[in-house]
Amino acid sequence: MMNSHRTIISNNRISPLNAEVVQYAKEVVDFSSHYGSENSMSYTMWNLAGMPNVFPSSGDFTQTAVFRTYGTWWDQCPSASLPFRRTPPNFQSQDYVELTFEQQVYPTAVHILETYHPGAVIRIVACSANPYSPNPPAKVRWEILWSEKPTKVNASQARQFKPCIKQINFPTNLIRLEVNSSLLDYYTELDAVVLHGMKDKPVLSLKTSLIDMNDLEDDDYEEKDGCGMDNLNKKFSSATLREGPNNGYFDKLPCELIQLILNHLTLPDLCRLAQTCKLLNQHCCNPLQYIHLNLQPYWAKLNDTSLEFLQARCTLVQWLNLSWTGNRGFISVSGFSRFLKVCGSELVRLELSCSHFLNETCLEVISEMCPDLQELNLSSCDKLPPQAFNHIAKLCNLKRLVLYRTKIEQTALLSILNFCSELQHLSLGSCVMIEDYDVIASMIGAKCKKLQTLDLWRCKNITENGIAELASGCPLLEELDLGWCPTLQSSTGCFARLARQLPNLQKLFLTANRSVCDTDIEELASNCIRLQQLDILGTRMVSPASLRKLLESCKDLSLLDVSFCSQIDNRAVLELNASFPKVFIKKSFTQ
Repeated sequence: MMNSHRTIISNNRISPLNAEVVQYAKEVVDFSSHYGSENSMSYTMWNLAGMPNVFPSSGDFTQTAVFRTYGTWWDQCPSASLPFRRTPPNFQSQDYVELTFEQQVYPTAVHILETYHPGAVIRIVACSANPYSPNPPAKVRWEILWSEKPTKVNASQARQFKPCIKQINFPTNLIRLEVNSSLLDYYTELDAVVLHGMKDKPVLSLKTSLIDMNDLEDDDYEEKDGCGMDNLNKKFSSATLREGPNNGYFDKLPCELIQLILNHLTLPDLCRLAQTCKLLNQHCCNPLQYIHLNLQPYWAKLNDTSLEFLQARCTLVQWLNLSWTGNRGFISVSGFSRFLKVCGSELVRLELSCSHFLNETCLEVISEMCPDLQELNLSSCDKLPPQAFNHIAKLCNLKRLVLYRTKIEQTALLSILNFCSELQHLSLGSCVMIEDYDVIASMIGAKCKKLQTLDLWRCKNITENGIAELASGCPLLEELDLGWCPTLQSSTGCFARLARQLPNLQKLFLTANRSVCDTDIEELASNCIRLQQLDILGTRMVSPASLRKLLESCKDLSLLDVSFCSQIDNRAVLELNASFPKVFIKKSFTQ
């Protein structure tokens, strides 16, 4: 029934005239991250397509969809980036997945089958575009069906999540789930999504025709209050500004103080305020207000026109976040290039995660227009062609580079490592096109002496030789992710070498390496006393006694994942928890 990652059977239930249509997702067309590998189905977002594989069973199952992170641990590790100012408080999404369905319907319900640690979904959004239509629509709309702030769900058991959604005035077969896993005690696992809807537009009932109080709240995806990104030009170029010198107390305030006050406004609020009078219009249009510009919360509205009208105000921008933006033709290569040619000279940080409008020309423009760039995030830009990454080597001042789930090839990466010797943070997780990670590790050890964090999650062929090069060449490493690296064996001494040569380690993930043993844990206890996070999920060789030594030695340890460790039973975890209550010790068992 399944011959590729994205062709899944559809299970529709159709009743007579304008009765409800019930359908499972047909395809997974986009997502920001997943726990699984790019070359398998285990723990991947592709498991969300089709009928449920697990539900109503509860537990940790490989047949479910799992995002890459959970909790606050990833915000507390050395590789974490500083948050952007001016992020609106109602935007708290960390990940997303987009699903298509066979038929367009007017949604009446969306049911999400959660099988482990539910509660991560915080927003459900519908799109007016039909991905299966041969003709692209003239206008694409996104509408929120349901949203809620992150809440704590104490139970980890399976549930069918059935939020009360609002009616929309267009049919859809493209649904987007946005999640926030920060309050979860472990990874959330999703099994399937069911879309209920009518083929024809339903007649509004008395209940639905009344004003919903939620509609009165500020909503950055909606246009009803005029704060959408499509209206930026109207907000900033309004010709109805009040004349005259009487602006109340603002006339008496120093310019610096007004600027400081305006720093607390979100971008739409800044747009609104610009319409009140000439004095505030001048302050709201001051490039100093746009040194840090986070456009990710407005991904559903941001387009070429938005960038054009922001252009004059962003000449001093240093941090720019365009993650999740521009997809489905909202931003063109020429529109992005024009913006960067005017606003790229001062950039030191550029976030472009899941920005699928990017092509080789865009990376070439970045390399030419952003000479001082220090941070570049291309996470999950999996549609970028391999040759595009060669241009990154021109950015010699790079300190942070995120290439998670990209198609970068070995030659381009070696060139980047050779010329970008200032790198301090490097993410190469799930980069499946790299042929020999030992060669990459050797180059990192030789060229990147300042490296502090390195993510090699699911790199398929690194061996003890590459580990030796890393350990000897990068003594400043504080974070190392070697999760799901099947070619590493403790018997070669590679993990003990890491512990002895990298005393600054704060985070070490050896996830799913069954060979990690007591000797490795004792070496960490003796040499890496600054350790804060350790993941040894799946090992069969670690005893409670060695873990106790580690916990006694590493006073700052806050996360210890010993899930599926066969020698660590429930009783041992309870005893360790009682002795070390400040440490979150995670233990999961085979279902």
